[in-house]
Amino acid sequence: MDTMLKTQRLAEHTPGPFAQIVGNMPASYFGMVLGLAGLGNAWRGASLAWQLPEFIAEWIYVVAGAVWAVLVVLYILKAILAPAKLMEEAAHPVQCCFIGLAGVSTMLIAGGLVPHSQLGASIVFAIAFIFTLLFAVWRTGGLWKGERDHANTTAVLYLPTVAGSFVSATVVSALGYPDWGQFAFGAGLFSWLAIESVLLHRLLIGPTNPAPLRPTLGVQLAPAPVGAVAYIAISGGVPDIFAHALIGYGILQLLVMARLSRWIAQAGAVPGLWAFSFGATAIAAAPALLIAHGDHGAISILAPLLFVIANLVIAGLIVMTLSLLLSGKMFASPQSKEIRREVSAAGRQC
Repeated sequence: MDTMLKTQRLAEHTPGPFAQIVGNMPASYFGMVLGLAGLGNAWRGASLAWQLPEFIAEWIYVVAGAVWAVLVVLYILKAILAPAKLMEEAAHPVQCCFIGLAGVSTMLIAGGLVPHSQLGASIVFAIAFIFTLLFAVWRTGGLWKGERDHANTTAVLYLPTVAGSFVSATVVSALGYPDWGQFAFGAGLFSWLAIESVLLHRLLIGPTNPAPLRPTLGVQLAPAPVGAVAYIAISGGVPDIFAHALIGYGILQLLVMARLSRWIAQAGAVPGLWAFSFGATAIAAAPALLIAHGDHGAISILAPLLFVIANLVIAGLIVMTLSLLLSGKMFASPQSKEIRREVSAAGRQC
């Protein structure tokens, strides 16, 4: 009780603007780290495939690490100064899944550290993996209890198990344990296939997604190309039909997203658009990594185009984010409240 009172007093004496930033810091912002680290990985692949400067990839990882560090501090402070808001986020039917990104983003930072410090990368990865696994099990167990409204079924369901497993497979393979990565890849692959069937069923016969929820559809782009990157990591990079098939399905998702771009854009310029970043960068990284391992033919034609698209997507998202920061809109109000209202309204239409 005394601890809670002390925490409340600390929050009351925290400067207004800073308290607002801390309280309104959603876990979904860790998606920015996924996009930046994903671009760093794409540039690492490009440096191997086309001999582009290696330092560009490393500097991108530095930026990703800086953003990650700021977000981790803000989220820890949120847990200390605004625990009620954190609990509200954890109880939210959509926003809760983004909490898993804290672990996934940390594993990606560990992947960035691998060439520089094997020990440091291993420690960071171990901590992040444990968090990711525990959260995935906890969240999946909650979902299996049922009583979930169809309107709450969005692509963010992929994040705890699919994103967590595929990234685990990629990073643990980079650390020298591809055999362990194979187990993680299997967990991600079959979770993806199971969840995708449920998600497509909801998209086809459920109510249309309200505008604030539409950016979450960007997560739909990620499983196939992120899975391709993971598969390349655990298999040693040898080009084969399965890697090509995963990339091909990712390209199909990319084309569908382009078809829906105007509909999704009705949400406006919002940080949630970073949901597209991880898939967009992975679909550039996978072909580049295959070329670096001797692939040729169609992949050599597609890879440069996908690489350019990934860089343009991240550049656009960075410009948008800086604009939101400078205008004071980045931490203006908890987005989960608006999404909760829209989800409730959509649920009543079911």
